[in-house]
Amino acid sequence: MNTRPLSVDLNSDMAEGFGAYRMGDDDAILKIVTSANIACGFHGGDPEIMATTFALAKERGVAVGAHPGFPDLWGFGRRNIPFTAGEIERLVAYQIGAAQAMSAYAGHPITHVKAHGALGNLTQQDAEVAMAVNRAIKAVDSSLTCLVIALGHQQRQANEMGLKTASEIFADRAYTDEGYLVDRKIAGSVIHDPAEAAARVIRMVRAGAIETITGKSIATPIDSICVHSDTPAAVTIAGTVRQGLESAGIAVTNFLS
Repeated sequence: MNTRPLSVDLNSDMAEGFGAYRMGDDDAILKIVTSANIACGFHGGDPEIMATTFALAKERGVAVGAHPGFPDLWGFGRRNIPFTAGEIERLVAYQIGAAQAMSAYAGHPITHVKAHGALGNLTQQDAEVAMAVNRAIKAVDSSLTCLVIALGHQQRQANEMGLKTASEIFADRAYTDEGYLVDRKIAGSVIHDPAEAAARVIRMVRAGAIETITGKSIATPIDSICVHSDTPAAVTIAGTVRQGLESAGIAVTNFLS
């Protein structure tokens, strides 16, 4: 068992509405988390939502990052789309640029990049996709931290490329014995019980390992914990997770602090 870290980041994906449509309670989540991943207009988000969320995050002292995904508003970026590696590199670069522009406009520049949905899952499992995302980050701004899914290709490659990384686990998602996220189509893939999510997170952070759906433990660095803002009861889950961590003596602070 690894020594329990003194602190861990709590992040959430947000600004994922579009036009008149809203997804999640960003205002409430931003009162709880220490970093926010802002959708860049491809799977969700638009200039108005982005500007508003960046400004609110600045007001709350929450660090911000770009959250690029596949151009898939219909499927919320959770469908694999067969782009080439070069196309992925450019669509990620494009979205980072949008996030940089809107965050600068709000006076709260981004500090990290986290791939969304199907694209994010592919960065864990597909070395070519992971490299495409890393190349985009390095080309646009190599000072940005790569917030990556634990135990994946992206972290290894990013480290080899000299990029900064932070390793992320999920409070509200189950893991397979291979260390991948359980497909959302499978029962039990999403954890809805706030108390269960909090207890599980505390165990994982203390152990320095993810817990799989069968009870297996896989060692990994844990720098950040994600709570999805679109999960039912997301605000309650995020608040319970943060309270549980702090009650367990684990400080909750941004991973760049």
